[in-house]
Amino acid sequence: MTTRAVVRGVGHYLPERIVPNAEFEQIVETSDEWIRTRSGIERRHFAAEGQTTSDLAIRAAQAALADAGLEPDDIDVIVLATSTADLTFPSAATMVQAGLGMTRGFAFDVQAVCAGFVFALSTANALILSGQAKRALVIGAETFSRLMDWTDRSTCVLFGDGAGALVLEAAEGMGTTDDRGILSADLNSDGRQRDILYVDGGVSKGTVGHLRMQGKEVFRHAVEKLAATAHAALDKVGLSGEDVDWIVPHQANIRIIEATARRMQVPMERVVVTVQDHGNTSAASIPLALSVGRARGQIKEGDLLVTEAIGGGLAWGSVVLRW
Repeated sequence: MTTRAVVRGVGHYLPERIVPNAEFEQIVETSDEWIRTRSGIERRHFAAEGQTTSDLAIRAAQAALADAGLEPDDIDVIVLATSTADLTFPSAATMVQAGLGMTRGFAFDVQAVCAGFVFALSTANALILSGQAKRALVIGAETFSRLMDWTDRSTCVLFGDGAGALVLEAAEGMGTTDDRGILSADLNSDGRQRDILYVDGGVSKGTVGHLRMQGKEVFRHAVEKLAATAHAALDKVGLSGEDVDWIVPHQANIRIIEATARRMQVPMERVVVTVQDHGNTSAASIPLALSVGRARGQIKEGDLLVTEAIGGGLAWGSVVLRW
């Protein structure tokens, strides 16, 4: 028998304010057509004034717990992926722990930008396999609207706010790829590529800063690295693109999503796409897409999924799991 980290519940939360592309025509030189053509984005959600990343994360976590039929104190660990924590410290995860009324266990943040949820999922899986936790709440939550330079039309139109969450639970499997749960993961980073996607501020610089991106370079690296990491994770368990029921990618840009699917030889009919409605929500995008895909009736129990993402660092990776 083999221990697996199995998905028991999923949920998400989006702020009430919906921002259509047309709204950006009032602040920068752009158009709805320009944004749709280059990114596939039609609208996104922005957090309200005073609404924090942990606020969004708590709502998504509550939805995932309800879906799993569990209470906060049934959870052993919270792993929260975010680049936009409420405070420098303590971690946003501990704020979620308090907000849920969870009085036991431990909580911490993971920071790998848009790849954050893949890193958090892999980390939670390792905690479960090592026996340090039986149940984990894995969250991706962001308020990226707080990092935008509203004079930079190449970036400010791309990002949105939101949160998604999964409940993972230890379960026994047979050690085959038919098992439900996380089957493999592949994580990577290359700090030499820092300057193509970063925020030009931070605590030690004394400023919050704004997001800066070299779009063409990010696109080139994304198309190359996302397919490669997905294949690497599948290879670890003797699977291929033909075995995949759904790709659930980081929702950054429809052209990246399409190019990655082609390289994996998976038709777009087997790709969960939410970028048109949410924009790029960084670490929140994969759990958001998982929750929406399940709600749509796309993702069903027993389906084989590949999630993959790339973000600043550069950091990128993938997880293969059976729902």
